Amino acid sequence: MRLGENILRLRKQHGFSQEELANIVEVTRQTISNWELGETTPNPEQLILLSKALHISIDELLDNEVKEELIKKVSNTEQLAGMIMKMLKIFGKFVIGYIIFILVMIIGLCIYTFAIKGNQNVESSATIICSIENKNYQIKFGTNDYFQCDQCSDKMKNDLIKLADFTNMDKSLLQIEQYFKTNNGTCD
Repeated sequence: MRLGENILRLRKQHGFSQEELANIVEVTRQTISNWELGETTPNPEQLILLSKALHISIDELLDNEVKEELIKKVSNTEQLAGMIMKMLKIFGKFVIGYIIFILVMIIGLCIYTFAIKGNQNVESSATIICSIENKNYQIKFGTNDYFQCDQCSDKMKNDLIKLADFTNMDKSLLQIEQYFKTNNGTCD
């Protein structure tokens, strides 16, 4: 027996008109008619009110046909949820794997860069000591862009690096001496 037929049979059994049952269940008379004709079905809240009004359990009201359909829907929902969880786990593993891959690549690049810079030997270098206002600066520079001046400010380092020609030590020495002379300093 269908749900609509059950509602119709139980409504008549209790002596309710469609209008009276509609008032109890808090719907329109037309909604009761649609349920009885099988055009629509009550939602869970309406099923509770119907079962109370008709003094029958929801299980008995739904009958086996509707009950089995609801069980199928719940089962399908559970299966879908299970598939979604599996997909999320796979996606999560992929994301974690990708992050690990990126980190390994970054670490490898850093090690490679460090190894390359560490293996760059300074083939030719020069050291010059200069001073401005009784402050001494020891400047070392050489091929492969080697530059060191521990006493220099960042601005001074940048200025001197711009002047240095790392392929011509003599030219660099002259340009650095000129820089200090221009700034009222001297070089030895």
